[in-house]
Amino acid sequence: MTRRPKRATTPLALVAAVSLLAGCGSGDDGSGAKDVTVWMYPVIADPKANSAYWAQVEKDFEAATPGTTVTIEEQPWENRDEKLATAFGSGKGPDVVLLNPDQVPQYVANGALRPVDPAVASVKGEFLPNALTALSHDGKLFAVPIYHTVTSTLYNKRLLDRAGVTKPPATWDEIKAAAPKLKQAGIATLDYSASNEATLNLNFYPLLWQAGGKVFSKDGRKAAFNGPEGVAALTFLTDLYKEGAVPKSALTNTNIFADHPLGKQQVAMGFTNTLADAELAAKTWGPGNVVVGKPLSNVKQVGFGVPGGLGVNARSDNAAGAEKFLAFMARPEQIRSLGKASGFLSPRTDVTVPSGAPHAKEFQEALPFAYPGEPSPVARQLMSLIAPEIQAALTGRKSPKEALDAAAGQADDLLARQR
Repeated sequence: MTRRPKRATTPLALVAAVSLLAGCGSGDDGSGAKDVTVWMYPVIADPKANSAYWAQVEKDFEAATPGTTVTIEEQPWENRDEKLATAFGSGKGPDVVLLNPDQVPQYVANGALRPVDPAVASVKGEFLPNALTALSHDGKLFAVPIYHTVTSTLYNKRLLDRAGVTKPPATWDEIKAAAPKLKQAGIATLDYSASNEATLNLNFYPLLWQAGGKVFSKDGRKAAFNGPEGVAALTFLTDLYKEGAVPKSALTNTNIFADHPLGKQQVAMGFTNTLADAELAAKTWGPGNVVVGKPLSNVKQVGFGVPGGLGVNARSDNAAGAEKFLAFMARPEQIRSLGKASGFLSPRTDVTVPSGAPHAKEFQEALPFAYPGEPSPVARQLMSLIAPEIQAALTGRKSPKEALDAAAGQADDLLARQR
């Protein structure tokens, strides 16, 4: 018997996608259909390797779970939220979908997701606490972590040595102390991306968190980033910029390592870099010049990192089968294999992803400091309000306090419209 083709590997028209999923939304107790449909995204960069990996997962899951079949449909990152929101909003959608932490509150609020605690009840204690927290809402888990990302500090040893900086700066105070020495050697200190296109998760927000600040008030109804902590973070940044310790090109940087002064060996360190950045640096700087440290520390030691997790459609007609798939993907052997194929790290404390990358261990050790930010349905819109004001502060058109207060006023208006 020929195995039927199961994979959608090209983008589908939205209407066609919704109609194809019509069988997933009857909303019964999961005792009927035995097929589980999964929407998966290109977590493995190479398209052929991505398709091959998930084809093997289908076979392995069905061998391990007789009587339940799975269809993994590959979806593009482009227009991801719009397509998923439309599918859920129409009462349809996949049984299982890959989610980031910032998507969870949005879909929980509109009733599109069901709690998934039972899928990992027996092994919950094996996951990084921050990974579970990031994918939870009101104390309930809404997506099971299957991989984790993290960013940390990356240093160019050649440049530090040239300036006589013998210890890579690991705190704000150490950065400020090293900046004059580096400047005298003709080297900028800290890389930064301040363009409007750059995500704040990889520039301003980690500094805000390190200062002990938050983006939102505790109830999520007001902006909090303009408090004393936010002003301290932006003042730290603007002072470095004025001194030339942050390159002027920061205004147009967009989080692309190879195009940045750091990648071009014009600046000594970055503070939101990835394992892939470290690997590229080893090729271009020379392996001996790459140093990876833990996330920067000020009031707190924290860096940006997010888990990717599998959530279950609240209207799935095979919730039991969907939970079986989540439990399967959370197994240690699956975490290892996905991490090895994707280059991502493990969200479990008892599993280390095998890697030949020289600095994989340092990034794994940075995971306990990873923070995904504060989930909010308006998180991405908020960034577009804050980014221009940070530019205004960097260029001296506004003080850090004036810039953040202006952004907070717009943010409070945005948040008020959501109630």
